[in-house]
Amino acid sequence: MKFTLSWLKDHLETDASLDEILDKLNMIGLEVEEVVNPAEKLGAFKIAKVLDAQPHPNADRLRVLKVDTGEGEPMQVVCGAPNARTGLVGVLAKPGDYVPGLDVTLSVGKIRDVESYGMMASERELELSDEHDGIIDLPEDAPVGMPYVEYAGLNDPVIEIGLTPNRPDCAGVYGIARDLAAAGLGKLKAHKKPEFVTSGACPVNLTLELGDNPEHCPAFGLRLVKGVKNGPSPKWLQKRLTDVGLRPINTLVDITNYFTMGHGRPLHVFDADKVAGDLVVTHYDGDGEEYKGLDDKTYMLESGMVVISDDNGVESLGGILGGEASGCTDETVNVLIESALWDPLMIARTGRKLGVNSDARYRFERGVDPAYMAPGLDAATQMVIDLCGGEATDAVIAGEVPQVETIIDFPYSEVKRLSGLEVSHAEIKGILTLLGFHVSGMGDVVKVSPPSWRPDVFGKADLVEEVVRIVGLDKVPTDTLPRTSPVSQKVLTESQIRRSNARRTLAARGMDEAVTWSFISKAQAELFGGGAPELALANPISSDMSDMRPSLLPGLLLAAQRNADRGYPDVALFEVGQVFADDSEKGQKMVIAGVRRGSATMGGAGRHWSGNSASVNVFDAKADAEAALSAIGAPTDKLMVFTDAPDYYHPGRSGALKLGPKNTLALFGEIHPRALEKLDIDGPLVAFEVYIDAAPEAKKKATRSKGALQIADLMPVSRDFAFLVDASVPVEKMLKAAKGADKALITDVNLFDIYEGVGVPEGQRSLAIDVTLQPTKKTLTDEEIEAVSAKIVAAVSKATGGVLRG
Repeated sequence: MKFTLSWLKDHLETDASLDEILDKLNMIGLEVEEVVNPAEKLGAFKIAKVLDAQPHPNADRLRVLKVDTGEGEPMQVVCGAPNARTGLVGVLAKPGDYVPGLDVTLSVGKIRDVESYGMMASERELELSDEHDGIIDLPEDAPVGMPYVEYAGLNDPVIEIGLTPNRPDCAGVYGIARDLAAAGLGKLKAHKKPEFVTSGACPVNLTLELGDNPEHCPAFGLRLVKGVKNGPSPKWLQKRLTDVGLRPINTLVDITNYFTMGHGRPLHVFDADKVAGDLVVTHYDGDGEEYKGLDDKTYMLESGMVVISDDNGVESLGGILGGEASGCTDETVNVLIESALWDPLMIARTGRKLGVNSDARYRFERGVDPAYMAPGLDAATQMVIDLCGGEATDAVIAGEVPQVETIIDFPYSEVKRLSGLEVSHAEIKGILTLLGFHVSGMGDVVKVSPPSWRPDVFGKADLVEEVVRIVGLDKVPTDTLPRTSPVSQKVLTESQIRRSNARRTLAARGMDEAVTWSFISKAQAELFGGGAPELALANPISSDMSDMRPSLLPGLLLAAQRNADRGYPDVALFEVGQVFADDSEKGQKMVIAGVRRGSATMGGAGRHWSGNSASVNVFDAKADAEAALSAIGAPTDKLMVFTDAPDYYHPGRSGALKLGPKNTLALFGEIHPRALEKLDIDGPLVAFEVYIDAAPEAKKKATRSKGALQIADLMPVSRDFAFLVDASVPVEKMLKAAKGADKALITDVNLFDIYEGVGVPEGQRSLAIDVTLQPTKKTLTDEEIEAVSAKIVAAVSKATGGVLRG
């Protein structure tokens, strides 16, 4: 929202300086975004008088001027303006001055072999208007040498504030002035009462035909003004509009823009002679009709949009944009002035469909003051008569202006309770009254009725907010919150701690954290086990983000490919986020997932003088999964490896880590080439997924102290065994059987060789393990070692059917 200081003072009687006004605007919640003072870019231009104007010796259309600057000797200026003459008083730009309309800094130059020491400026060159038919022509008594901004009153700062959507009352200068007056920065000037006399009824009838949706246009006001004289608006009005970034068009249109910006009351004017028959506000029921707006653009209307029609067809998009067919021009003699109320949701929906961002739409979709509809029509009529002449008819009002009566029981003590401010009852009542609220009652609890221009106030907290922002947020006392628990108490939840630990662990393993979209395409979702109808977005950002993700892997895999496409093929990425199996609460799970590509192993990536690094494989992914599980406190020593990984993993190079056959804690493996092909990704890539919520929480210890350190002072004993087993037997099964043969002595079992070939029967393989025995009380004898060995052989044979290799 933009306005000038002088425009603000049209409504606010104040002696406050610009800095005081800016500070107060910030304090009351109307944040100042920018202040532009035209004097800063036009301050160098001064009034000068042409003492002599002679024809240019080498050009018919140029003149050589002798210009009195009021500072010593006259200057020579070459000028091509048709109105350049002896005795003219204009505006001079000297060498070194920046001309904003031309975007150049002047220097001494030669024009057709004649030196020129500056230029006489036009209004367009100073960005004052589009006028460029000649240079500025001032009255003869204009003081030579005076800065032009002072003479023309251009030293008028333009202030821009950022409005939040809940403050439509400040979408007009008058509303901003009201807030400043309530904050003690002056006195609000009352609206001037219209004084025109009407002459009979309006000949144009108006009807609202909105069927089951009368709320789309609750009320509509219309008045005819006959015998107007339209044309360029007065300079003061043009300056008001250009200062805030609007282009002056003609007096009638400029008046509507003036009320839009000044009072937050959008209006529209029809050329009455171009309107055929009566006006009807209705829903458009055609099919793709073209509509040409006043912005010279053509739009395709859709069924259901609210329009204003006559016998010729659609004349205006209600509350958004007028039509070119009935627009006012310099030839307009009779004008219909419209002031209406429109449904904010309807305005927003229509404006979004058509891509129209007008000042009227901006205000109507936030809510305008319904009570000012008829008074705004009268005020605009008075201004039309004042500037264009004419004779006004009575107003036609269709529908009824909504009477919103909200009564809030407001205890004065709420201000202290919610804000900590000590404000007297009288001051609270005075603030609310100045803001337009009606306060009744004498006790500690009063009844407050919000004004019609404040649709955002509903309850007690809203009233407290009004008091606090006017008194000043800087007056709110600062205080420390009371300590409700010891500092040592844990703040983060168990899930947050697990996620943090996993992030640290994976980062320490050389992986970079990524954050990808929670939405993926339907094809990608189906590829990774999702794509259910209940997980499709109702209003997706794009077709590539239509479904909630069933896995973190699609986003990570595509991110890895994007890195590879940009010259970084060896990447290791992980993400912690939610995945969605269905739309229930239990269907939403927290997962840790990661991918490795190329040679991005934990040991390093890329080429090295000692040889290229090995490519990533399934065991890198398994190690990452186990590290993440260990970080979140899962019992990794009890995990079992299964081969039932989903089909987007390679069937022979993947697995699942489980606690029992049903509780899956993690998946890992190489991504299936078919899945990579559908994603248009170059492989191979390995990945893992860890389900945080599936891991049981670690048992709480009775004490925080660490247990006793167990260190054996006897040397361990190592023995090797080689077993012949069926090739289908998992290695892990044999390892677990060997380790469980004697839990008191066996501390470690490790596989160190796998052999298939000569000497091994077909369909079998030789698995060699070393077993570590750790005595704790005495050194083991040969007989004791042999006894443990026999237990190991028996346990492995029972579990796997394996026999010792001879």
